[in-house]
Amino acid sequence: MKSTSDQPDLSIGEIAARFGLPTHVLRHWESVGLLFPARAVAGRRRYGTADLYRIATILRAKEAGFSLDDVRAVLDEPDPAERRRILARQRSALTERIARAQASLEIIDVALRCEHEDIAECPHYRASLAARIGGR
Repeated sequence: MKSTSDQPDLSIGEIAARFGLPTHVLRHWESVGLLFPARAVAGRRRYGTADLYRIATILRAKEAGFSLDDVRAVLDEPDPAERRRILARQRSALTERIARAQASLEIIDVALRCEHEDIAECPHYRASLAARIGGR
């Protein structure tokens, strides 16, 4: 679904500053069909409220590990059932990444509590890595 320009009426520089992005990122997203800003005098891009939400969605999806193609598929898929399938697949992948990150965080926490000179000799540290060594 293409966004429309509604209030507020912001320039590319204002939008970039609001989101902490370089303007070339917004231009790239437009070139790959993720953004559709309105055009004002002399072809200048103007962004409305719908664009703000679309950019926020793109950023959040990128933070979750979505590719730009995945983001476009979610945002532009007209069939709600297909959009749910795409999102379910992304949710599963994100859940797996979160689990791996949580396991890594737990190992770091064990290492932080270790008082051994050589952390590799610490029985608690070794125990925290046992599942990984077991072929997982």
